[in-house]
Amino acid sequence: MRTTDPTMIAFATHLLACEGITAFPLDVHMSVLDGSLGILPQRLMVADRDHFLASAVLRDNDIPTGR
Repeated sequence: MRTTDPTMIAFATHLLACEGITAFPLDVHMSVLDGSLGILPQRLMVADRDHFLASAVLRDNDIPTGR
């Protein structure tokens, strides 16, 4: 998933953790480059083996996965 909303990253990470899926937030510190404006999106990644279940969990909770 990719979003500029840091609360969405935290919520999605929590939902995935509840299902036993480890999520890796990427680009967290990119706000330094954009002056903390929040225009550069952060990404949330999961292992390939967890992708199907992670997509289902996010979709069930109305979180767009961007795929």
